[in-house]
Amino acid sequence: MTTSPCPPISDAEWPEAIAEMKTGFAGALNVYRTMAHHPALLKAWAPLRQHVVKDTALGPVRSEVVILRAAHRIGSPYEWAHHVSRARVLGMSDTRIAALQGEPEGEDGLIVRAVDALFDEKRLSLALEAELAAAIGRTGVFDLVATVGFYSVLGYMLMTYETPIDEMIAAEMAERPLAAIP
Repeated sequence: MTTSPCPPISDAEWPEAIAEMKTGFAGALNVYRTMAHHPALLKAWAPLRQHVVKDTALGPVRSEVVILRAAHRIGSPYEWAHHVSRARVLGMSDTRIAALQGEPEGEDGLIVRAVDALFDEKRLSLALEAELAAAIGRTGVFDLVATVGFYSVLGYMLMTYETPIDEMIAAEMAERPLAAIP
């Protein structure tokens, strides 16, 4: 049980200011039920979430590679578990997912290097940006940077407020834990 001052908000306590969001993405996951403690932020968050999560130039699989590496680097169990589940739905193997905790080869390795550069150097070098742009396009590079920033902010909130992993995802991880890095 969390001792968080901002646990996920229940349906009964859902703020009237964002009533229309309860039946959409915001009411579906604990991360957004936690953010509902700040209705104006959650409302402002929605359009950026739409782009980063749904409309990204990265496409769904590359996006998951970025998110999983960012979740690993920031140390967010919530984001890691949720995105392992999402990556599996997209057809990514557990071996590929687990490799994102290390130094994979190929395009996944390039993306991992980019995410690590953002965490470690707070920027992409011109050489790394050029290599990424050649592989994923310049708009993909922008979306990679935005995705790392977006999921870093979410990770900070999730860990600050000790947001619990949603029950369905926790059950999946208990039934199908991710194997260690080969």
